[in-house]
Amino acid sequence: MSEEIVYANDTRVTGYEQLMSPQELMRELPVSETSKATIARARHDAARVINGQDDRLLVIVGPCSIHDVEQAKDYARRLHEAYEQRWKDGLVVIMRAYFEKPRTTVGWKGLINDPDLDGSFKINSGLRVARQLLLDLTSMGVPVACEVLDTISPQYLSDLYSWGAIGARTTESQLHRELVSGLSMPIGFKNSTDGGIGVAVDAIRASSQPHAFMGVTDQGTAAIVKTSGNTDLHIIHRGGKSGTNYDAASVETSKANLLKALPERHPSIMIDVSHGNSNKDFRNQPRGSADIAAQLARGQKAITGIMIESHIHEGKQSEPKNGSTRADLSYGVSITDACVSWETTVHMLDELHAAILQRRQAT
Repeated sequence: MSEEIVYANDTRVTGYEQLMSPQELMRELPVSETSKATIARARHDAARVINGQDDRLLVIVGPCSIHDVEQAKDYARRLHEAYEQRWKDGLVVIMRAYFEKPRTTVGWKGLINDPDLDGSFKINSGLRVARQLLLDLTSMGVPVACEVLDTISPQYLSDLYSWGAIGARTTESQLHRELVSGLSMPIGFKNSTDGGIGVAVDAIRASSQPHAFMGVTDQGTAAIVKTSGNTDLHIIHRGGKSGTNYDAASVETSKANLLKALPERHPSIMIDVSHGNSNKDFRNQPRGSADIAAQLARGQKAITGIMIESHIHEGKQSEPKNGSTRADLSYGVSITDACVSWETTVHMLDELHAAILQRRQAT
């Protein structure tokens, strides 16, 4: 007897919940004039740096991910004070404010997806918490950076960011390349997981051109989005399966490849000293940063930025589970990738700042 096959749809969907529109959130939490000035200045400065028009170094620094609002504000206050007192003339500093985490398998996906860290997935609440924090940080004079993981959440938050990254696993994604072509901020594309920059170069080519694609408006309705292209783009060395790629030889190879593939552009390379470039050991980040500082001091101009995973205290801790809660977490310690401490961060940025001044003096 043959088995009866019945057509059915949404058989694996357990429910739908109304998501507020971007416009609703932006009306509820509007951007202030102070925040606008912070965002605009950092976008302008970052774009000039990556296009070779400003000799400072672009620094993207901060926690691997944000899991606690008050700790993020504490970190931001430290960063702002140190920037004003120590690094302003040599560095353009933008704080990492990552609310979404790509997971290799499963795990906490970030403050937007699960703001209470308990598997309740209150995404509307997460969007509110994230936007309010970005408003608070930018009103303090601290510009913020993001990783663009999906094509919907930028509608809620991208007006508050000054720089963004596309990760190694999504640099090849057509959806992300199209989205980047319409974003109002500079974007860096990470090298692929094998360490090559070919995919990132292709992404720059694609995202600098106009596109038309399906998207969502501020009102939350489906629409055809038409873009003019984004010219404020660069690659990010993050290491790969073949090893690290922050060394001088790797930088020179990428510089030559960029000049050949994109001769009309400044060969712009940011180096992520975490991830593959630290062999996933946070204690190796200062080593990579010191190597970069030495290259800058010797006159290297293709290195236009650095990315550092940094928190108040070093290391990492497990996310709350098996009955534990947010209250059980240690203060100022990452719950995703391990980070260097604030004290180590200051040392690294002092070293980079000195290298920029030395390079400037020699030219």
